[in-house]
Amino acid sequence: MSAPPAPVRPDPYALGVAGLAALLGDQPRYRAEQVHRWLVRGVDDPAEMTDLPVALRDRLRELLPPPPRVLRRTTADGGLTLKVLLECGGGEAVESVLMLYPARATGGGRATAGGPAAKPSAGRATVCVSTQAGCAMGCPFCATGQAGFRGQLSLGEVVRQVTVMQRLLAEGELDLPEAVAAQLPRHVTNVVFMGMGEPLANLDATVGAVRWLAGRDGQGSGFGLSARSVTVSTVGLVPGIRRLADLGLPITLAVSLHAPDDELRDDLVPVNRQHPLPELLDACREYRGRTGRRLTFEYVLIDGINASVDQARRLARLVRGLGAHVNLIPMNPTPAVPWRAPSGNAQHAFLDTLREAGVAATIRRNRGSDIDAACGQLYADYALASGRILPTAVGAAQRVGSAAAARPDG
Repeated sequence: MSAPPAPVRPDPYALGVAGLAALLGDQPRYRAEQVHRWLVRGVDDPAEMTDLPVALRDRLRELLPPPPRVLRRTTADGGLTLKVLLECGGGEAVESVLMLYPARATGGGRATAGGPAAKPSAGRATVCVSTQAGCAMGCPFCATGQAGFRGQLSLGEVVRQVTVMQRLLAEGELDLPEAVAAQLPRHVTNVVFMGMGEPLANLDATVGAVRWLAGRDGQGSGFGLSARSVTVSTVGLVPGIRRLADLGLPITLAVSLHAPDDELRDDLVPVNRQHPLPELLDACREYRGRTGRRLTFEYVLIDGINASVDQARRLARLVRGLGAHVNLIPMNPTPAVPWRAPSGNAQHAFLDTLREAGVAATIRRNRGSDIDAACGQLYADYALASGRILPTAVGAAQRVGSAAAARPDG
């Protein structure tokens, strides 16, 4: 006779203060508020909730899921980029990245005898979170896709990626020189949903996490982050874009284009076959009209595939008039695909072509390239070291490469 299944433990981040109060039942509401304050600070181990009675801490340890275990932690950029691999439910692992930007002097202000005065800009602490273990979107250039889809993350598993980093910041647990640390905030200032997985393919958890982070869940919960400092990235799931527009929160939408036409995008972003560019761009216009927020288009530059000057001209014609910003991302090498970023000169030729056509664009500097900061690479290394066999995108990459070589602009 098999043992009964273990009881499902509630997600404390999905409960909110009202749900925590109901869970605790006989306790006064202020105990639920205390628990929530600990969660916001990044403390999800009841043993460390020191203002609670010992008996209540023991009870919470039985009621709530255990804190995520940090499987790996790596740093780069002089300690300003931190990447962690967190264990989630079912033994799966997901990545999140903390990117720190110290305050810096910027030109402006009243001039002095020595020249124009410098005004300090506020430092930033940006967390890049995952929404799925692996990914099912099948983009051949993506390291996460090489791991395959392994499961959805819960709201709490998404939010915990932020609170883990929040605790490191608040408690000064980062290995940084004192002068650098003094120029950094002691709290998370921005969150980008750009890690492993497609956020809009796990829509309920993504929407719940956005509401929790922005403090708008109606239950007295929330991290208190400005909605304008939250960015959600998508490969172009149109129904999800429209759901985000319904939220009424002024978050930033980042859409991964990666190609200036449907033919190439069908290969690079397979979901384009369900939601081709005309449909996707209509949804983007609707999002901008309803939220008033500027759109961002992500475009990974892949040498010999999508980075020619002619493709830049066609991209400009595609997005001009949307008031969008194009973020060019030189491709990070991935273990199974032989593609690389174009040369620096080719990257700047693409950038200049967009700007000359009146499209706002920049080239993003990849943070943490020496710690495999591309989404999925840390997991891929961990899985391979653990003896797991990963699916790869080699066949798809070869097909795309052959097709690109046959095109006039390939």
